[in-house]
Amino acid sequence: MRVILWLSLAISLFAQQEDTNPQFQELLKIRRLYVEKLAGGDTAVQIRDILIGALQASRLFTVTENPDKADCSLKGSAEDLVFTDTFQSSEGIQARSQIGSMRSSGSNRGGAGFSVGEQESSRIAERKHEATLAVRLVNKDGDVIWSTTQESLGAKFRGASADVAAKVTRQLADDFARARKLNPASAPAPVSAATSRH
Repeated sequence: MRVILWLSLAISLFAQQEDTNPQFQELLKIRRLYVEKLAGGDTAVQIRDILIGALQASRLFTVTENPDKADCSLKGSAEDLVFTDTFQSSEGIQARSQIGSMRSSGSNRGGAGFSVGEQESSRIAERKHEATLAVRLVNKDGDVIWSTTQESLGAKFRGASADVAAKVTRQLADDFARARKLNPASAPAPVSAATSRH
């Protein structure tokens, strides 16, 4: 009985601590979001565009191209690396048998030999992509209110860049939903399709 009491007390304290998390309250204040240029290689520009599309489709915020009108900025870095994954294996089996006989006075000689061998080797080289996206939401005061780092080797029906942008958007949507659940009074309504194009 004491264990149940302590467990329920710990759960309620954890719930209260999460409820008073100022980052969740700041997350719910975002209405307009500006996505800054991402640091990284040439692929960072493409990943930024894919991320903007994913954020726009989520309808959590109005995505704006004007940083002055934004409540919050999304900053970070992105990279989509191409590499070759190589698998090489080699197997072999050998069998040998020798029989011999020799006599010296009568000069009898004999001999036999048998040898079998098989060798098999394979080499598979596959070109792959690995995308990495590390982003953070920064409010007008310069405070980081949310951050995540996601990686992807690609999904079944989309490339690594699109998959990593979807993972970031899904993580943000999940955290936004959790914040909305903890603070239902301050939760904004989702952005409608008509207002998200401005």
